[in-house]
Amino acid sequence: MSETNSERDGNRKLLVVGLIIVLLSINGILFYMQHQTKKKIDQQDETIRLKNTELEDRIKQYEALKADFERQSQELQGMGLTNDSLQSKLEALNADLKKLRSFRNTSFSLADQRKFKQRAANFEAQLKKKDEEIARLKEDNEALYGENTNLKTAQNQLNDTIITVKRNNQALSQKVAIASRLEAQNIKVTTINQKGKEREDSDEEFRAKRVDKIKVAFRLAKNEVAEKENKEIMMRLIEPDGAALYNLSTGSGTFMVNGQETFYTAKRDLLFDNSGQEVSFIYSKGAPYKIGQHTIELYAEGHLIGKTTFTLK
Repeated sequence: MSETNSERDGNRKLLVVGLIIVLLSINGILFYMQHQTKKKIDQQDETIRLKNTELEDRIKQYEALKADFERQSQELQGMGLTNDSLQSKLEALNADLKKLRSFRNTSFSLADQRKFKQRAANFEAQLKKKDEEIARLKEDNEALYGENTNLKTAQNQLNDTIITVKRNNQALSQKVAIASRLEAQNIKVTTINQKGKEREDSDEEFRAKRVDKIKVAFRLAKNEVAEKENKEIMMRLIEPDGAALYNLSTGSGTFMVNGQETFYTAKRDLLFDNSGQEVSFIYSKGAPYKIGQHTIELYAEGHLIGKTTFTLK
């Protein structure tokens, strides 16, 4: 009996030991499996983290590319240029950005990563090439601006010279116009009675009741500047009340003096030959002359060329 009980106790101990070993083995297996699962989850988390980081970096890269292409477009517009290829690149960048942002809600596969990385590299190469082109254009524009500035300066100087020449010509023309004016010299007034007898008075005072006609004689001074051409000489006979004698039937009319229409009493047409030629007017009023001081004014080309007075008593 004692031996049998001892054997039973031994078997129980072995069974307990065996169960303990089995339990330890199961725990070990479970621990290993749990460790492997955690490791796998950690690897997956790291992969996801790396993918998210790659995605966000790529999105930032594309946003920077878009900003640079927009800058290039503005620089070209600032130079008065347009570029359809830049607009196409901006449209492609916007489409890629939209696709990249959509990966935030879906898987960003390795194939997608390689694809968009390569596209970004192509965009960067195009961006660099366009920057070099814009830099050359800016240099050309600066050179053209310098040339235009020099041309404008030269043009302004030329305009100033032309204006100065015009002013000088105008001043010279005015001087020539003044110098070319005729001058009536040695103006003499005589009266003619009804019998045709001419009377001269050194004091230029005449009896009104004996006057039938008034004769005004003078000499045109020599003038080397005046054109040798037909000239019109207007004579104004102004009565004591200040009114010029005017009668259409005797050849009176109007002409312009200093921009104003003025009456003349008589007119002579003659060819000025710069010989100091003598000119005369004989005027018949056809009515009694007024008593008092009369004035004779002589005009040519709208300018006063001589003046004198005489008195009727």
